[in-house]
Amino acid sequence: MYKHDLVYLTEDASHDAVIELINEEAFGPGRFTRAAARIREQGPHDRSLSFICADDGETIASVRMTPVLAGSVNGHLLGPLAVRPSHKNKGIGRELVRIAVEAAKRKGSEAVILIGDPPYYGPLGFEKVAYNALAFPGPVDPNRVLVVPVAADTHARLPGSIVWRDDAALAADVEDDDLGDVVQITAIAV
Repeated sequence: MYKHDLVYLTEDASHDAVIELINEEAFGPGRFTRAAARIREQGPHDRSLSFICADDGETIASVRMTPVLAGSVNGHLLGPLAVRPSHKNKGIGRELVRIAVEAAKRKGSEAVILIGDPPYYGPLGFEKVAYNALAFPGPVDPNRVLVVPVAADTHARLPGSIVWRDDAALAADVEDDDLGDVVQITAIAV
């Protein structure tokens, strides 16, 4: 019997090609037409919250997390999650989801959102989002929009659009706003 030596690691650029191959195997060319792909096209995923699983040094699964603004919630979109056919039904996907969700919580994410099957993701802490609460950039079955709410008021703040979130731009806006306030106060004081 073959012994699996599974290791879960944070994704880095060296994994890009094999992750693309794994996603191609799992989802085919139609993966680019999905609403979640429209969000991912808006900006890069967060490598610090994206993970791979390797078996004896070979990358066999991955999950990615993309920063999003969902309504007024600063969250992360989970996916794609894909496992090579040779390693399916071994709990690898569930473990990747668990690792990614916990990492997002530690980083201060207010929610982890995905489009997926409630029977699979429900036991992992995902709940249904209110019907049509989130407007995606493309068609989505509202019954498959799920969330792990981290902030207490997540569900109340979700209604609205979901778009890619640029954390660097947000930080720069805060700095600019603070500087603008100082300049205005100085101008008034003079």
